[in-house]
Amino acid sequence: MTEITRFAPSPTGHLHLGHVASALRGWRAAAESGGRFVLRIEDIDTVRCQPRFMTDLYADLTWLGLSWPQPVRRQSQHMDEYRHALNALGARGLLYPCFCTRRDIMEAAGAPHHAPDGAMVYPGTCCHMGPARRAALLAAGAPHALRLDMARALALPGAGALTWDELGHGPQPCQPELFGDVVLARKDVPASYHLCVTHDDALQGITLVTRGVDLRPATGLHRLLQHIMGWPAPRYSHHALLCDSAGRRLAKRDGAVSIRSMREAGMTPAQVCRAAMVADHISAVPSGEGSL
Repeated sequence: MTEITRFAPSPTGHLHLGHVASALRGWRAAAESGGRFVLRIEDIDTVRCQPRFMTDLYADLTWLGLSWPQPVRRQSQHMDEYRHALNALGARGLLYPCFCTRRDIMEAAGAPHHAPDGAMVYPGTCCHMGPARRAALLAAGAPHALRLDMARALALPGAGALTWDELGHGPQPCQPELFGDVVLARKDVPASYHLCVTHDDALQGITLVTRGVDLRPATGLHRLLQHIMGWPAPRYSHHALLCDSAGRRLAKRDGAVSIRSMREAGMTPAQVCRAAMVADHISAVPSGEGSL
């Protein structure tokens, strides 16, 4: 099967070895099948995402020998497309506005349950709001997020028995209900990761999603959105996360050693790729010839 894979970083900091390992997994799957490796920039968070990090990201990946089709899709430039998807969900009665603050949610939930991604599961306060009160708040311009009505979504035909295809493991059961009425458009950003990533994977024809095991629980939610919107479902391959010598996951916010600093220290692209390979058990690296 000819695979179309993608590497979709957010420009909130410099790339580290964990990013290289993830990119190489997608690159290898595309290379071995004679397919295509796509770069996508997930920059809807305009506060944390910075142009300088995006420039450095391109430079690091090019230095490593990776290449990709142009133009690169930047999510921040396509908010109208995500708004169209939200309007389609809203027209089917699957969204509702949520006016709650984080404090409101904590107080309403008491001892809140948490979704697999660590977010608090919403107790449904605004879902049960009367239409007159909701209309008044909207007319007054009250800040609000848009949440998926999970109960209504799961009541759609076929939604309650969805699976996703995990590479090498076959069909996996979906449990989107673990996320509750998840936010699909934030108060400060008119879209969310969950909506944008599923929309873009469909739009770009991604056939195999390679990503960290931390996102595995969200796959059930993404599969539900694909089902609702009639988007094709790619296969998935969730890999282990790279950790430092103390066993902590490599992360930008924790100061993981960047590829840029490795370059400045005199390491070659092959050495950096081999370091990622050893850490992640990858068996192939780019030739640097830009064949993908």
